[in-house]
Amino acid sequence: MAINKVFIVGSGLMGSGIAQVCAQAGITVSLNDVSREALDRGLKNIAWSVAKFVEKGILSEDKDTILERILPVTDFSKAAEADMAIEVVFERKDLKQEIFKKLDQECGPKAMIASNTSAIPITELAAVTSRAEKVLGLHFFSPVPMMQAVEVIRGVSTSDETARAGKNFVLRIGKEPIMVNRDVAGFVINRINYPSAMEAMRLVEQGVATVEDIDKGLRLASGRKMGIFEIGDMVGLEVTHSAMMAMYEETGDPRWYPPLLLRRKVKAGHLGRKTGKGWYEYNPDGTRKE
Repeated sequence: MAINKVFIVGSGLMGSGIAQVCAQAGITVSLNDVSREALDRGLKNIAWSVAKFVEKGILSEDKDTILERILPVTDFSKAAEADMAIEVVFERKDLKQEIFKKLDQECGPKAMIASNTSAIPITELAAVTSRAEKVLGLHFFSPVPMMQAVEVIRGVSTSDETARAGKNFVLRIGKEPIMVNRDVAGFVINRINYPSAMEAMRLVEQGVATVEDIDKGLRLASGRKMGIFEIGDMVGLEVTHSAMMAMYEETGDPRWYPPLLLRRKVKAGHLGRKTGKGWYEYNPDGTRKE
């Protein structure tokens, strides 16, 4: 099934990034959020990012041509025209299930519905729809325009056709699909990455090393472009916390329970760049305080 029109629910960091890479690939996007203010922030970020790509000669089209493919909407009416809807809201199962019910009602019968969840089992989201065979996970990584991997996750009822369509969609937008054949909490990459992130947090808790030195060590010794804490601040500490809690609640395994320091920071509202303070502190323009 060809994906030419996409309906995206959520215009935050991830949703706007997904909208951008779809538009860059020639796909028409309806970008949905609860308010015009939220959409304007998302569109501003997309315009800035696309301009950078054009400036570097990475894109063959001009900025306006790409941006014209993205239509901001505050309702679900455009979902009826979509070949695929992608949910990109906060990492909370009840909220995602609510969105999935609405998309199931509004999308055409042939449309696929995908979630960008980083940890919640796809089967649980598909269960609230009448089209479980057309539901899959498409887990992008942040920042979406730069990161090449996308996990394509099968729920228990996801059909072979839907999995193939998801893989082909990922290839079309210039990314590399990572096929996840069993619907386990956290999927593949986070089940590998989260234990190291948790250990890094515990090392800070115990006073073994600072946030700055751990990130520096990971960049210099592991070849990472960004350290664990730098990525955490960009994604949002509450997002990481919610994903870990989803894995803990699904498995009952205490190894996925968020470290104390992360829990305290989320309670204090230290969520990263968006709040001016997370693992690091930030200036009003988003640059990091030294």
